[in-house]
Amino acid sequence: MANAEHVAMFNKGAEAWNAWRRENPNIRPDLSRIGPDVDIMERSAGWREWRESPDICPDLSGAYLSEAHLSGAKLSGALLMRADLSGAYLWQADLSRAKLSGALLMRADLSGAYLSEAHLSGAHLNGAYLSKAHLSGANLAGADLSDASLYRADLTSANLSGAKLYNATLMHANLHWANLSGADLSGANLALVILVEANLSGANLGGANLMGAQLSGTDFSGADLTGCHIYGASAWGLKLERTKQQNLVITPADEPAITVDNIEVAQFIYLLLHNEKIRDVIDTIGKKGVLLLGRFTEGRMVVLERLRDKLRDLGFVPMVFNFDKPETKDFTETVRLLASLSKFVIVDITNPRSAPLELQATVPDYMVPFVPILQQGEEPFSMFVDLQNKYDWVLQPVVGYPSVDRLIEVLEDKIVRPAEAKFNELLARRTQQLRVENV
Repeated sequence: MANAEHVAMFNKGAEAWNAWRRENPNIRPDLSRIGPDVDIMERSAGWREWRESPDICPDLSGAYLSEAHLSGAKLSGALLMRADLSGAYLWQADLSRAKLSGALLMRADLSGAYLSEAHLSGAHLNGAYLSKAHLSGANLAGADLSDASLYRADLTSANLSGAKLYNATLMHANLHWANLSGADLSGANLALVILVEANLSGANLGGANLMGAQLSGTDFSGADLTGCHIYGASAWGLKLERTKQQNLVITPADEPAITVDNIEVAQFIYLLLHNEKIRDVIDTIGKKGVLLLGRFTEGRMVVLERLRDKLRDLGFVPMVFNFDKPETKDFTETVRLLASLSKFVIVDITNPRSAPLELQATVPDYMVPFVPILQQGEEPFSMFVDLQNKYDWVLQPVVGYPSVDRLIEVLEDKIVRPAEAKFNELLARRTQQLRVENV
């Protein structure tokens, strides 16, 4: 409960209160749980008016409340602009919608305080304790939160644009939809933080700890992520235009540092390094993966299905890319990726619209056997012969099949064996040692 004498002095107004504080520098005012429901009869007109009309906010602007005990105080909507609350005890205080712009809150204890929709723009909160504080929708634009503790704080939809958060602790904090554009988060501890759909465009996160952070849909455009620790971070659908990504550490603190320069591929690279099953999968695809390309419309789906089933029976891993899709989408990069993972490619060139662009964009760059097949009575696209003549990994002759039954019957002899022979030849060529002739 608040000290009645202190409350009485406080009720005389900020000017009288500040003068009393100067005259009594060693007294730590006890205004704990102060608010409209405190059972103290001596009230100033302003406080009585506030009690009767809760929409009217008490004006405490410029009040000298340094190191005051205000724990549990009910100051929702209070006017505290430029007030000195440095070192004050405000744990679990209700400051929702309070006006604290420019206030001094250095080293203040705001643990568990209610600051939802509070105005804290330009406030000085460096070194403050805000663990488990409720700051959803709060305006902290340009505020100084350096070295502050925001452990498990709720900052959902908060505005922290341009805020100083270097060396701050935000472990387990919820920053869903928060605006951190242009904020300084260098050296901050953001382990296990929720940054889903948060805006960090132009922010400085140099050396920040993002281990285990949730980064789905996060906007990092123009941000600096140099030296961030991202082990265990979940990165999906990030915006990374002009983002500086260098020396991202993908290993935990107790392991030798391994760095990469792309946050979206970091988790995949770590899996490759530390998960034998993942490495086995990649190795298996390289040895057994077969890409099936072609335009398989309803009438020709049986060709695709029979090829896929037969390849499975032979121990291969078929990967299907059917060009019977909307033509507005560019599939070239997808084909290139799948081809690079394959042992060989079977391409059905029966329909002249099947794969001319994709083959011309893939064959020159990948030494992977391409086995062309063609339904008898059809003609391949005109440029296909040029690919055959120029690149010996496009097998000749084209396998012409009269029916799907006959194609499956000759698959092993006419397609698989020649493709594997060419694969071994290309592998030997790639691994051939450099020959030097001394003259």
